Amino acid sequence: MQEPTTPRVESGEIARAAAGGDEEAWRALVARFDGMLRAILRGYRLDPADAEDVIQTTWIRAYDNLGRLDEPAAIGGWLAVTARREALRTLQRGVREVVSDDPHRGDRPDAGTPETAALERERHAAVRAAVGRLPGRQRMLLSAFLRRPAASYDEISVALDMPIGSIGPTRERALIRLRDDAALAGVLAP
Repeated sequence: MQEPTTPRVESGEIARAAAGGDEEAWRALVARFDGMLRAILRGYRLDPADAEDVIQTTWIRAYDNLGRLDEPAAIGGWLAVTARREALRTLQRGVREVVSDDPHRGDRPDAGTPETAALERERHAAVRAAVGRLPGRQRMLLSAFLRRPAASYDEISVALDMPIGSIGPTRERALIRLRDDAALAGVLAP
């Protein structure tokens, strides 16, 4: 396969030209990044009409802001972030708010279906098993937080005979290990 005879124009050059009003540059930007935007939006599972609205809104935002970008070469990343934010806004529009005088109503999970309850039990078991695989102090600390989620650092410090100043760093190291735990990631994935 032969190389094209014309060099590929860089995204930054196209973005600068589009910001200057060059219609051909706009068409080139759309041709270059439209597929990426559509791929990103597939992950949000929007219906086709909403996905098209998000793409259109993303391009409108690009049109309005392209001249203000500090780094026109980063247009691809800017478009990706904008599309994700617009997708989240679109999804949020469908969220129904329920007004209640019970301040803890939203804190309690809905029992839902037996399948939901079974998945929740499986997730809890996976988290407890992953915590059980942590080294000593990290395991003790996160186990204490699991037993008493509302406990303050003062209470945890007394219960574990641990200096308050070491609770945060120990907790952070433990959470990093949990994020890297492949078995846990497999269960918690959507």
